[in-house]
Amino acid sequence: MSLIAVGTVAFDALETPFGKTDKIIGGSATYITLAASYFTKDVKLVAVVGDDFATSDITMLQEHGISTEGLQIKAGEKSFFWSGRYHNDMNSRDTLVTELNVLATFDPVIPESYQDCEFLMLGNLTPAVQKQVIQRLKRRPKLIMMDTMNFWMNTAWDELMDVINHVDVLSINDEEARQLSGEYSLRKAASKILTLGPKYLIIKKGEHGAYLFKKDQVFFAPALPLEEVFDPTGAGDTFAGGFIGYLASTGDISFDNMKRGIIYASALASFCVEKFGTERIVNLDKNELDSRVQEFVDLVQFEITMA
Repeated sequence: MSLIAVGTVAFDALETPFGKTDKIIGGSATYITLAASYFTKDVKLVAVVGDDFATSDITMLQEHGISTEGLQIKAGEKSFFWSGRYHNDMNSRDTLVTELNVLATFDPVIPESYQDCEFLMLGNLTPAVQKQVIQRLKRRPKLIMMDTMNFWMNTAWDELMDVINHVDVLSINDEEARQLSGEYSLRKAASKILTLGPKYLIIKKGEHGAYLFKKDQVFFAPALPLEEVFDPTGAGDTFAGGFIGYLASTGDISFDNMKRGIIYASALASFCVEKFGTERIVNLDKNELDSRVQEFVDLVQFEITMA
């Protein structure tokens, strides 16, 4: 089934304890669509770049089966740029530079060929833009998923609450869940957030795994213990893209199938952190992905006999 992903397509400059890069392709929609493309070849991108964005990078997305009809290219303008430096623990970072450029006036356009979408992924953007995308679809998708961040909780609370009320799945990290709910316990936080509109909540805990919550159900998937984490940039977006891409490939939005989606999403995210930027997830082999998923299954599978 078709999937629309809206978000940023951008340039990143990264520095980690393992090295540094100049400008490389990044952005939430880039990671989301690449990850989703491993499950469904009907992925449609909505984003904006400047004319400084390389044609070869757009071609790379297209070669993954991603439709770029909804990618606006603004003549004479620059693409969104972000630069950051990660600390030694790789869990915290400092933002060095943020240049909104074309993103400051982003007005999402939904091509007519996108109007049949069954799944919608709202990557991290202003809540106002996320709401515009929902409103510009002629019919509501089968499932709407969104990501957000604490910046919007601090600066656009009312608009954020409005969008959250219109989605089916909310994906945030543990710090954001606590801020959004005012609760420290993640179980209490989830219960409170689920009253805001979403039917499902994903709480990501980075190297400690991810939770999936429904009203009376909870599922936890651990993160795969990796020998090295090279660059965590984009891991959360890769996770989101893998999750909704898997759901779109099956058309099944049951809680049980979402649990499988969490495992596939976690597997893809584990590849993302092994290299800078999108390098590791651009040319994954299906056997690699299947093997990594099996590692997750082996990690948690066990037999037990109750006395």
